[in-house]
Amino acid sequence: MIDFVLQPTQEGELRRRVLFWLPAPLPVLGAVYLMVGGALSAAGWTILLAASVGVGTLLLALIVQPTPLPEGLVPQVSARRSLHRFRQFTGLRIALALVPVAIGAAASVVGGGMYPLLASLLLAWPQLLLAMPTFFTITRARRAMEAWGTTAYLWHALSRPAKVTWPIVTPLVNSWKAARVERSRESMRQKLEERAWKKAVREESSGAPDGAAPAAASADERTRPIRPLDTPSDERTDVLPHLGSPSHGSEEPTDVLPHLEAQRTGRERPTDVLPHLPSGQEVEPTRQLPHLGGAGTGEEGSEPGPGSGAAADGDPDPDAPAGPRSSVHRAARQFFEQGGGALGIAVRRSRRAAPSTRRPHSNKP
Repeated sequence: MIDFVLQPTQEGELRRRVLFWLPAPLPVLGAVYLMVGGALSAAGWTILLAASVGVGTLLLALIVQPTPLPEGLVPQVSARRSLHRFRQFTGLRIALALVPVAIGAAASVVGGGMYPLLASLLLAWPQLLLAMPTFFTITRARRAMEAWGTTAYLWHALSRPAKVTWPIVTPLVNSWKAARVERSRESMRQKLEERAWKKAVREESSGAPDGAAPAAASADERTRPIRPLDTPSDERTDVLPHLGSPSHGSEEPTDVLPHLEAQRTGRERPTDVLPHLPSGQEVEPTRQLPHLGGAGTGEEGSEPGPGSGAAADGDPDPDAPAGPRSSVHRAARQFFEQGGGALGIAVRRSRRAAPSTRRPHSNKP
């Protein structure tokens, strides 16, 4: 019996569909019995209504058959269409059997008795049995499909394998399983995130100094600002220790900003980059600019002496004192001797031969 019900074929699938709806009127019968208080008698018109609907659906189930198949179909297409039409025919018979049950239940509630529902049940259950894919039902349906001369191949289509499913129950179970798998994936994802967070906290606590906060610090504690937001913006720091003075307008010099002393005293403190600043002179000669003189050498813009031209044309006089003009002359003499710059280019270009007057070759095709 179990193998007959759980047969994994198309015929078994249709049989399970009919068997699922076969006990469906029983819960309706119990609910109506409780609503009417167990009384049997009811108004006559309600009994007539339920019986007439049951008789009409029974006649439809006996008379109505599947439509014939069109001519010229190949066996594969014929088998597929015949199976589809037989499934529709079975569903139609199940629906016709359930309609009298619903009408009879409503008539019993209105009439106040059980007779309308009992009459509809007597006419509905035979229709469910007629919807069962038995030999008689399948043979009649096949003959109706072959009325136009096309072979239906219905038995071959019903013998194809199919999954063991039940109406309403199988979709609910599948949805419940899918929701359970989704919940398990979500819980696993949360566990992995929690494990990764704990690992990060553990690594942070292991790499922190001895006086650091414990590893159980929350995320908002790790994102807390370094200093309170209500403190003044000119608070003293390690980089800018001149900030945070009693008077906000005054600043002290630091190694990073040593020129701040000049804003208070008017003088600049010497540094490694600008060592010439401490002298009282405005500009002091350096190794790179030795011609910048002080009081003894004269100003930079003074006119040259009478011996400057000779020194520029010939060799420098070793007895001549070193001054700004002598340095300039030496630099100019070195510039001309090396032949660099635009002047050297002009000289070299003048020594070349006359420019060619030949017309350049044209690249046009």
